[in-house]
Amino acid sequence: MTEHIDDPLAATRHWVESFVVGHEVCPFAGREVARDSIRYVVLEANRLDAALLRLMEECWHLDAHPETETTLLVLNEGLADFDDYLDALGLAETLLAEQGYEGVYQLASFHPDYQFEGETEDAPRNFTNRSPWPMWHLIREAGLERALAHYPDPEGIPARNEARMQALGTERLAASLAALRGAGR
Repeated sequence: MTEHIDDPLAATRHWVESFVVGHEVCPFAGREVARDSIRYVVLEANRLDAALLRLMEECWHLDAHPETETTLLVLNEGLADFDDYLDALGLAETLLAEQGYEGVYQLASFHPDYQFEGETEDAPRNFTNRSPWPMWHLIREAGLERALAHYPDPEGIPARNEARMQALGTERLAASLAALRGAGR
């Protein structure tokens, strides 16, 4: 994860392949990359109403395309501020519930400045959810349940990820992510 990529979708694909799969942050992602069942979509979040509509369109797309396991919605404009991003994420989660998608799809959240509550800004653990661009990851609950049922120790994933991030170190993780995001971000 060391090269600068200007295109948000290309940067996100590279991040998924080199970081998420490469460091086994998500033990299920490699299978989906190999199957080409991850959909990547750019949306501009500077108009939150349009971004929320696009989120619903992605739910409808997943409804109609069972071969697509998951969608990464890359927010290339707007929501650079982490607190604003969290506010928008809350609205997106509420919308999914209001539209009857609770239990069908869930949102995982990724942001260049992601910080777990109670963690320091430079804690290596934060990098499990840091991405080159703000992102909503729309996940099929049924697919996640199937994957978890066949994984030997799903409860141990967070601790393994934390140990991996600690071993890589904040400096290396930050430099890799910054390089992928580009100097202009």
